[in-house]
Amino acid sequence: DATRGLLLAYPSAVPNRIFLLSPASCSGRRAGLILRERASFDLARRLRGEEGAPLGDVFAFLSGLYFRGKLAYARRFAQPPGEIPGALVITPNAGLRPAEAPVRLSDLRRFARVAIDVADSRYRRPLARDVRLLAKRAGPNSEIVLLGSIATGKYVDVLLEILGPRLLFPGEFVGRGDMSRGGLLLRCAREGRELSYRSVQGAVRHGPRPPKLPPIPRRPAEASH
Repeated sequence: DATRGLLLAYPSAVPNRIFLLSPASCSGRRAGLILRERASFDLARRLRGEEGAPLGDVFAFLSGLYFRGKLAYARRFAQPPGEIPGALVITPNAGLRPAEAPVRLSDLRRFARVAIDVADSRYRRPLARDVRLLAKRAGPNSEIVLLGSIATGKYVDVLLEILGPRLLFPGEFVGRGDMSRGGLLLRCAREGRELSYRSVQGAVRHGPRPPKLPPIPRRPAEASH
């Protein structure tokens, strides 16, 4: 169970905050690279080891900038109650899993066999189960923020059905594509600047494209490589 051991939140003047990260494709070109039998780069080796590799790191490899931004932002700003993980990742067939949860090659292969499609019970049922558990264990003082597109029903429909107005998202996401959202989140994580959140329920899901973000300045250590 992805959220086993979660504790009820105690009332707090400052709301607790949990992030739900939309999934990465497990059947695309980059998935093919890491699933190759001869893959020898570090993450591929870890994925094949007994301890596995963190789910968030694997999905960041599969998705690139977009998931890297979501992961960095969630790690920076999560304020989970009790023992609930602050960053939970939507998976194709295992519901919600902590971003730090280890996954192995066999897990990734199982992910690749299931599409992110609400019509597929292998995807929908585990997700609905874990979201209900999260809603119960997180308590009424916790904000649950989706880091993902609200323009798709692939996961929004399931989340809204259970969470209703409790499901929030960064308002600055409206009108942005995946790469723009990823860049925005990565920049905010580095600057320590949190975005503003609004309820997904009743929100405008499509809007005019905002101005293009300037390039993220490289840090000295990054520029030297």
